[in-house]
Amino acid sequence: MSFTYATLKTAIQDYMENDETTFANNLDVFIKDIEEDILKNVELLSYRKNVTGTAASGTPYLGMPSDYLSAFSLAVISSSIYYYLLLKHPSFMRDYTPNASTTGRPKYYAQFDNDTFIIAPTPDENYTFELHYFYRPASLTAGASDGTTYLSTNAPNALLSGCLLQAALFMKVDPAEIAVYQQNYDRELGQLKNWAEGRQTQEEFRYDRIRQQSP
Repeated sequence: MSFTYATLKTAIQDYMENDETTFANNLDVFIKDIEEDILKNVELLSYRKNVTGTAASGTPYLGMPSDYLSAFSLAVISSSIYYYLLLKHPSFMRDYTPNASTTGRPKYYAQFDNDTFIIAPTPDENYTFELHYFYRPASLTAGASDGTTYLSTNAPNALLSGCLLQAALFMKVDPAEIAVYQQNYDRELGQLKNWAEGRQTQEEFRYDRIRQQSP
């Protein structure tokens, strides 16, 4: 089973037996809310991306991709050799190179603001960088009626059960019914998390998996 944008909306209305206009107008909200919840709670390998960019000589800043959420690694490429930078706090960067005119091959990086990395030392030439990062995928609601996403194709049960929970909350159904929808969603989300972070996990050289404390 998989969903397109159109078939998921139809399924939500069919399950909830509700085609009222206000309800229909909020279907996109239900879908986006659950996409965001899954994004923040399950680390899917498919939500990783690699991009390359160039930092100009004498410039200690490197722009982030527009869909950037968090970094797994940042490497500077020099003479076809990858040198992985160590992630630090911005204050460390200032302490390491108090004078931004101190140049060399960058060794460290930090998130300076929501759009920019700061690197140190300041590049002494135009280096190519490769960023491996966790990105925000486009919503199913952003595509055509017959469009699909990774979740709608590979995690349709989690997506649907979450949308039904949101729909039940919107309709203010009996709390006992909401509890059932919540249990269904929690089960599907747990199965997706086990698959994505357990069975789908391979041995990795760097410890770049998201880690949580045991309850």
